[in-house]
Amino acid sequence: MITEEKNRLDSAPKRTRLQIQEHLRYLEKALKAINQEIDKSIKKHPQFGAKNRIIRSVPGAGPILAVTLLSDLPELGAIDRKSIGALVGVAPLNRDSGRFRGRRCVWGGRARIRAVLYMATLAATRCNPVIRAFYNRLLNAGKEHKVALTACMHKLIVILNAMIKNQTTWQWTS
Repeated sequence: MITEEKNRLDSAPKRTRLQIQEHLRYLEKALKAINQEIDKSIKKHPQFGAKNRIIRSVPGAGPILAVTLLSDLPELGAIDRKSIGALVGVAPLNRDSGRFRGRRCVWGGRARIRAVLYMATLAATRCNPVIRAFYNRLLNAGKEHKVALTACMHKLIVILNAMIKNQTTWQWTS
């Protein structure tokens, strides 16, 4: 809504600009209050704080991904790598029947997590050396961009799952 109001402000007549600016101040104040409440909740519960630190230690994983995983994916760190990919909806599933072998594709899972994971993975393909190398390897092998990005999403959630399961932060050496 903040972005919408900022865009509306650019083309608004002078008489409505003050109202839009007032609404923007209200939305920004509300957003700040919500973010502070989330931060308090994470600090209040030690297990959330520990998981937040682990998630945020991964290059490309920011505060939005961390909060989304903490709130919408309580199974993170408690289930195996195949299950976590399927739960989020990034595991390749087959469409086979008898002798017919269909293309593997992803479906189902938790769409909200998948949307946030998509944006985090996009950032990770630029700043995370492991994800970037994997992404480039897939592209060089002839995979389409979206297929490679989905595979990177799967890899990122599996890495995060293992890190939380083992209570370790990001450690990478070249």
